[in-house]
Amino acid sequence: MIDFIKIKVKAGDGGKGCVAWRHEKFYENGGPFGGDGGRGGHVYIEVDTNETTLTKLRFTRSVKAGNGEPGKIKKMHGADGEDVTIKVPLGTMVRNAANGDLLADLTRPHQIVMIAKGGKGGLGNYHFATARNDAPEYAQPGEIGESLELQIELRLLADAGLIGFPSVGKSTFLSIVTRARPEIAAYPFTTIDPNIGVVSLPDERSFVLADMPGLIEGAADGKGLGHEFLRHIRRCRVLIHVIDMSGEERDPLEDYVIINEELKSYDEELAGRPQLIVANKMDTEGADANLERFRLAHPDQRIFPASTLTHQGIDPILYAVMDEIEAAREAEATDTAKEEVVVYRYEPKRPDFEIRNLGNHRWKVDSPKVDRLAEQVNFDNDDDTYAFAQTLAKMGIDNALREAGCKDGDQVIVGTYIMDFSD
Repeated sequence: MIDFIKIKVKAGDGGKGCVAWRHEKFYENGGPFGGDGGRGGHVYIEVDTNETTLTKLRFTRSVKAGNGEPGKIKKMHGADGEDVTIKVPLGTMVRNAANGDLLADLTRPHQIVMIAKGGKGGLGNYHFATARNDAPEYAQPGEIGESLELQIELRLLADAGLIGFPSVGKSTFLSIVTRARPEIAAYPFTTIDPNIGVVSLPDERSFVLADMPGLIEGAADGKGLGHEFLRHIRRCRVLIHVIDMSGEERDPLEDYVIINEELKSYDEELAGRPQLIVANKMDTEGADANLERFRLAHPDQRIFPASTLTHQGIDPILYAVMDEIEAAREAEATDTAKEEVVVYRYEPKRPDFEIRNLGNHRWKVDSPKVDRLAEQVNFDNDDDTYAFAQTLAKMGIDNALREAGCKDGDQVIVGTYIMDFSD
């Protein structure tokens, strides 16, 4: 199963504004009439309940939304760029690969989030007509769309998860209580991919059960299928710990300690998750003695003797798991209700730039947005340069330079260009 990929996404760039003039009857000397550019397309991520893995994205290296079209004559707006939607399974987490920030946790069917925003379209030349220049030969370039590398990770959404060493009977347990048909054999790491099934009880209650890949010592350090295994069980509300009580190949007490140490090493909160012990293979010789030893060593644990081979002792386990799941659901509902009480506080909007004094009458405007705009300005053209200066003034950069101490004649560095400040 493919459950972890990296992919680059790029939202569309905004279309450039149009430079055009009004040429109609009775308007021989018509003014500027160029329309605005279209918005760049956004990139969305949406839950598709028909998808169960990230396999379809396995060979997708990048996704790009459409660019906005340039503005047109007669003040007509350019068409917006085409949006792109990436379909992912329920339970997908999306992070910024550069810093690990969580951008989206998709836990609801058909949930959709915008992951990269398209650039705004540039303004047409009619916006720049002034008393000083009533025939501007300038139109604003479109903004560059957002781009980033995503880390997309699938974590299964199951109410309960079967944990335990390989070949202890987890897959057989799942096949008995659900309609799932996992591969079953007597060798290590039989279950390479997680299997999921729905357990339906006679009282019409039900829950989702997942059989995870067999765990080995050192899983928390990434050995074997360690991280893949542990990543999935973090979402399970209840853990069903299946232990081989036959003692034919391993010591059940030792297995119990090792697996719980692995859980604790990976995530302290995971180690504290409700856990029920299934003492499996009770139909074998020596199982009763091992179960007695286990009870003496762990008197506070809920232990359910069972045999997946003979189907004995299964129902009490399922009812106990269902009760734990319902208790966990109620607790989650209470926590969610508390989180919905939001106190709004006023926070002044931070500017899109920072002014730095480089000394010797030189100043630097730090702003990715301004840098992108500057790269599209023809500084050999007076109209372009004047319109760009107007844009800086509207953003509040002129006032910020004055407040910082910038004087007439000082040099201001914007992107890779140097401009003279004039108050």
